[in-house]
Amino acid sequence: LPLNPPCQHFLTFFCNFFPTSQDELDLTEKHREAMFALPAEKKWQIYCSKKKEQEENKSATSWPEYYIDQLNSMARNKTIESLKTALRTQPMRFVTRFIDLDGLTCILNFLKSMDYETTESQIHTSLIGCIKALMNNSQGRAHVLSHSESINIIAQSLATENIKTKVAVLEIMGAVCLVPGGHKKILQAMLHYQRFACERTRFQTLINDLDRSTGRYRDEVNLKTAIMSFINAVLSQGAGETSVEFRIHLRYEFLMLGIQPVIDKLRSHENSTLDRHLDYFEMLRNEDELALSKRFESVHIDTKSATQVFDLIRKKMNHTEAYPHFMSVLHHCLLMPHKRSGNTVQYWLLLDRIVQQMVLQNDKGIPPPPGAPLGPSLKKKNIPQPSNALKSFNWAKLAEVRTGTVWMDVDDAKVFKILDLDDIEKTFSAYQRQQVPRAMQFISLREKGRGQIITNKQNKVACCTLTSSSLCSQKEAEDDTLSSKKVKELSVIDGRRAQNCNILLSRLKLSNEEMKRAILTMDEQEDLPKDMLEQLLKFVPEKSDVDLLEEHKHELDRMAKPDRFLYEMSRINHYQQRLQSLYFKKKFAERIAEMKPKVEALTKASKEILHSRNLKQLLEVVLAFGNFMNKGQRGNAYGFKVSSLNKIADTKSSIDKNITLLHYLITILEKKYPKVLMFQEDLQNLWRTLMTELEKDIGNLRSGLKSVESELEYQKKRPQELGDKFVSVVSQFITVASFSFSDVEDSLTEAKELFLRAVKHFGEDASKMQPDEFFGIFDQFLQSFSEAQQENENMRKRKEEEERRAKMEAQLKEQREKERKARKAKANGEDDGGEFDDLVSALRSGEVFDKDLSKMKRNRKRINSQTTDSRERPVTKLNF
Repeated sequence: LPLNPPCQHFLTFFCNFFPTSQDELDLTEKHREAMFALPAEKKWQIYCSKKKEQEENKSATSWPEYYIDQLNSMARNKTIESLKTALRTQPMRFVTRFIDLDGLTCILNFLKSMDYETTESQIHTSLIGCIKALMNNSQGRAHVLSHSESINIIAQSLATENIKTKVAVLEIMGAVCLVPGGHKKILQAMLHYQRFACERTRFQTLINDLDRSTGRYRDEVNLKTAIMSFINAVLSQGAGETSVEFRIHLRYEFLMLGIQPVIDKLRSHENSTLDRHLDYFEMLRNEDELALSKRFESVHIDTKSATQVFDLIRKKMNHTEAYPHFMSVLHHCLLMPHKRSGNTVQYWLLLDRIVQQMVLQNDKGIPPPPGAPLGPSLKKKNIPQPSNALKSFNWAKLAEVRTGTVWMDVDDAKVFKILDLDDIEKTFSAYQRQQVPRAMQFISLREKGRGQIITNKQNKVACCTLTSSSLCSQKEAEDDTLSSKKVKELSVIDGRRAQNCNILLSRLKLSNEEMKRAILTMDEQEDLPKDMLEQLLKFVPEKSDVDLLEEHKHELDRMAKPDRFLYEMSRINHYQQRLQSLYFKKKFAERIAEMKPKVEALTKASKEILHSRNLKQLLEVVLAFGNFMNKGQRGNAYGFKVSSLNKIADTKSSIDKNITLLHYLITILEKKYPKVLMFQEDLQNLWRTLMTELEKDIGNLRSGLKSVESELEYQKKRPQELGDKFVSVVSQFITVASFSFSDVEDSLTEAKELFLRAVKHFGEDASKMQPDEFFGIFDQFLQSFSEAQQENENMRKRKEEEERRAKMEAQLKEQREKERKARKAKANGEDDGGEFDDLVSALRSGEVFDKDLSKMKRNRKRINSQTTDSRERPVTKLNF
């Protein structure tokens, strides 16, 4: 509106005093200057606007107290949203008053005390919005950064499924990285969150969120953009601005969590903002790796190769004053403990951390913010892509590749240069049919007669069952006959038990007195074989037997032989325990002898698996096949679970269903990697490793020894009767047996440690993998591999036989043709005079016209098949 002169004078006067009102807006010096440069009318509009807000909110100065009361009483979302608006729009004195009343602590306490439902609700998002609004002005921002817990509590809010909350938290934390001193606080907050969320390693939740799908494109892109923005801020700000070592050090942490394949997948979103962050991450990484390579005058440094890294260090250190100290470090490393038992790994971890801090400290010796353990980064895979879809190899990818595993040294890129990828495409195409693969030019054989074998086996079982039934019937008949015989002997125990006991005693051929002496002397004269002792344990007098026998002991002379035997044995103190101890003593050496080879087999199997170079090469080839054939989430693997080896045969060729990927793999190995086939000879002890059985045997021996020791302690405390040698004999046995058992137990412990090392070597979870399962996987693969090899050989022989037969038939046909020509020549009285004579003969016989004749016959058929009128002249001998 046009202003009259009095209004203009008032406006001029107001503008002179306007600077006093600018403090309410919390403007920077630059913005203050811009404000002064505004036209007078614009300044008047701003003043009127602010005046109107103050009139509408007359109680504004009392609001901070109101909101703090609401926060302390866990207010509803509507109130929190109102506070967020007030912190953004109210005058500066409102924010100052809120800070003075410790409003920030109230918000943080609210965040710490939320239940699960509130954590996932809009209230959580609004609370983070309040903090963000508070940080929009200089005083609020300084207050948040100076608070001892604020950044840590904000980081805790990442533990929610609420996408909007996550995005708001990441935006705050990313912005804090840009503030002086903020970068260090963020790294400390992420360490705090690692403990809070029980993460295995720092930033794990971020990478998981970066990889997972939310189901809604907009939410997913917003979240992943916020994550990448935060990661780039962490890498490029703080110590990362000037220290390439720190950036590489921190980037390793993300790379070890598998960020690179996730970034490759994020390109599919085709979002320009997200792509900009992805480009920045990769650009910074490439620059850092190039800078590191230039230091060593190398185009590329293979950080996975210990030899190459060592050579570079030696080159760097050679002819320097530090070289002797470098050699001293190496010498002492040789003396460092390296076994997995105990806490020896802690020494190496400590050495690793010390070296890291030395590398990362600045020129003044001050270390940078806490980082993560250094580790080798996984290079981006460059996997050739098939032109058409292929059948998939149903393997199980490893979730991550840990250092120290075989997969760190496996490079399938070398294999791609050797494989015939076009032939693989033709052989395992998802659509293609009826083509012959170049790698397998032979006919497959099918197994026959399997049903007949099964039938024969069933017949044998039926036969055996029938025979067993007949024998049982015969035995029952004999038993009935025996029981029908009446004897004038006293027998109070079960008839069948008495009969079997009688048979045993007749085989032992010892009197009761001799038996008693053998038990008391621990079979000093070796009268009791082990198998007889095992049978005797089945006829230990039971309490019911002893009670009945005691009632008839006055009729001892009339007792039957089994009854008398059981009665006499029941009179021996701890007869059953003595018998068990004697049996254990006799079997002990045999059991130890059986266990030692099993323990040795476990040790050898673990060593074979660990040291087989051919097996490692085989895994490299299989990895290349899997990565080439699989796409998307199933491909781009750095390693796979060993159980996948037994899935190779499940993928069948699209050309011949009798040819599997395993058959094809063997053919490739024979042609390109013949030495790899020797891996079968490397693994000789896998079939002998039955850990469950071994553990059971060890447990039985341990419990058996304890039982014998307990019985020895009992016998030592009671008076010894004449001829009782249990204490002396068993004492000596326990001494020797304990030593032998400890030796086997120690060997088993070492074997287990070696086995755990073998399991971890292949990236498997040692806590979930037992030797029976682990070695069983390889054993099954060896069997399948051997069978497939034999099938390939049978196919070759079949093909060679068919080719030989076809060649013989061609030769016979040629011979018959020559003989026919010779007979014709002889019949015409002509000699075989050469090529011209052959021509004359052919002319004569008409063979020379066979070709033209056939052609004319075809023309004749074509003419006859066409529609003609009745005037067409038939083909006669003359016109033909």
